[in-house]
Amino acid sequence: MTLLILGGTGEARQVAEALKGQDAIMSLAGATRDPLSQPLTTRVGGFGGKEGFLRFLKQNAISAVLDATHPFAQQITPRSARVCASVGVPFCQLLRPEWTPVEGDRWTEIKTEEEAASHIPMGATVFLGTGRQTLARFANLSGRKVICRQIDPPEAPFPFEGGAYLVGRPPFSVKDEVDLFSKLGVDWLIVKNAGGALSATKLTAARQFGIPVLMIARPPRGDWPIVTSVKDALAWVASH
Repeated sequence: MTLLILGGTGEARQVAEALKGQDAIMSLAGATRDPLSQPLTTRVGGFGGKEGFLRFLKQNAISAVLDATHPFAQQITPRSARVCASVGVPFCQLLRPEWTPVEGDRWTEIKTEEEAASHIPMGATVFLGTGRQTLARFANLSGRKVICRQIDPPEAPFPFEGGAYLVGRPPFSVKDEVDLFSKLGVDWLIVKNAGGALSATKLTAARQFGIPVLMIARPPRGDWPIVTSVKDALAWVASH
């Protein structure tokens, strides 16, 4: 069996660590310029759409696919599930549980990035914990000070007036986030409901300051097999 892991998350790396030395390939999309090394044979970059992915499966005799990409990978996950189903390759998504509010949180759920502007007053300092890929969708936040954190240094100017990039590579501790929010004077936090303990530190910092959070809801779950933990993902791999 040659397992293909669609990675890019901490959970994908944990699976890879557990499967070190076995017949498995890790695939990274290449969104980060200098990704962390992986304990498995690794390829970086897109597959070239549906046909390219199908060709990769055949050329590498892939017998099962574990999708451990980001919960908001709205293109690669459905496409991979459909392609695998079309050729009878077992497919499973490792989808970590989403965050839920606790006492002290001030969350408002929104469905799209564009909705944020209707909640945030002019002049507010907004911290985007959503990454750069959907930054253009926040263009209607002009009139606020918008800070977008990303891993790689920017290659182009900020796409709309009043914004600035902040470069930093996770993980960030609660203290890191508390100090940062205090220094920047953050009034609002916008995040995707990605789940996971490592990236929840910014939510803890927001809770400590009483900062309101706009939480972008996850896309609907697919109708393919889904597990929610590394343990269950490894059990699925073992069963296939």
